[in-house]
This record gives sequence, C-alpha cells and structure tokens, in this order.
Amino acid sequence: MGPWQALELLGVGFVAGLVSVLVSLASLVSFPALLALGLPPVAANVTNTVALVFTGLGSTAGSRSELAGRGAVVLRLGLLAAAGGTVGAITLLLAPASSFQVVVPFLIGGASVFLLAQPRLARLRAAYDGADRRWRERGLRILLFGAAIYAGYFGAAGGILILAILTAMFPGWTPQQVNAVKNTVGMCANGTAAVGFAIFGPVHWAAVIPLGLGFLLGGWVGPAFARRLPSNALRVIAATCGIAMAVKFAL
Repeated sequence: MGPWQALELLGVGFVAGLVSVLVSLASLVSFPALLALGLPPVAANVTNTVALVFTGLGSTAGSRSELAGRGAVVLRLGLLAAAGGTVGAITLLLAPASSFQVVVPFLIGGASVFLLAQPRLARLRAAYDGADRRWRERGLRILLFGAAIYAGYFGAAGGILILAILTAMFPGWTPQQVNAVKNTVGMCANGTAAVGFAIFGPVHWAAVIPLGLGFLLGGWVGPAFARRLPSNALRVIAATCGIAMAVKFAL
C-alpha cells in the first residue's frame, strides 16, 4: 500500500468514525473504501471490523460525561456483547458473509422503524407492571446478544440494531447517553470479533493502521458534535439513514 492510499484511508476512517458516532453507519463509508482498494469481501469485512475497535476507543474517551455513573451497566452489557461478537466471528470464519446478506435489509429496516417508534412505545410501556417489565428486559438482552452476533459476523449497520435495543432498554436516558453506551457496547462486540479475525482471519494489516487511526480520531471528536444536536435528532437521523441503507441492500 502506497502513502497516498494510506492517507486516503486515514481520511475515510476519520469520516467513518464521525458517522459511527452520529448515525451508527461507519461501515457504509469504510467497507466500500476497502473494496475499492481491491480487498476481497471477506478480507474487507474482517479488516473493517478490526479497525472499528478504534472508533469505540475514541468515542468512549470522548463520551466520559455521558458515561459517568453507568460503569456497571456498560460492563454488564459489554460482556454480553463480547460473547455475541465472539459467536459472530466464529460463524463468519466458518461460513461466507454472503449467506447473511439475504436478511440484512429486514434487520436494518426493522431496527430503524423500531428506533423511530420509541416515543410511542415508551408511552405504551408506562402501562406495564413490574413482571412485564422484567420479561421485557430479558427479551431485550436476548435481542442485544443477537445484535452483537450480527455485528461480529457482518457488521454493516450493527450499531443501528444496538442503538435501537438500548433505546428501548433505557427510555429515560437522553439520546446522547444511549448513543455513548452504544458506542462502548459495540466496541466490545467488535473487539472480541477482532481478536478472532486477527488470529484466524485474512486481516489486511496495512489497511488497519491508517483506517484505525482515522476511526480513533473521528470517534474521539464525534461526541462533541453529538452533544450539539437537538435531543431527538440522533435517533431520527440514525433511523432515517438505516432505512435508506436497508433499501440499498434490498435492491
């Protein structure tokens, strides 16, 4: 890889890091860039997943105020996501990524609609009793585990799925707080998948270094932009972009 390609990947990573924090669609920017460099789809997928870990590191460092007092929640959900990411990575190493593409539009589109419907669903949840709430929380944790499997396996718009689930889990949090936890939990899913890919997958390390550095910088400054958005803008923008991506995958 030449210096100009490395510089290009640095810029791509920075933009993708911002996109990851703001609308949870980093792979929409970075994955096509890796394909354009000539990487095969599976190699581009695993290289992108390894580099995505740096977005989580940057956004976690830049979201300390939003994460304050939520360490126990982040640890519990992060461990669950890490387990799911491990399952997803193993699945990808044993089966082609193309086998998952049939259901990708439905997953992304469904999660995006779910995200848009959260205010209405929050009002409906207010009528539930304690027992119903416990069963709902268990169900959402199962969904989060499934979203982490997806993030480790294919990854495109995995953040949309995690964001939608966390928004339902914590209706009293601000969108910025949910988004910060999403970035950290997503990093856990990507992190364990990245370890497996680093050992057994066709990772293109020459691309990981500049792309990962760009991810780190973009993820670090992204929370500052997120704080300046109106309260529900993150949710609506992420859901709208997710629907657009679902349509793109379906065509």
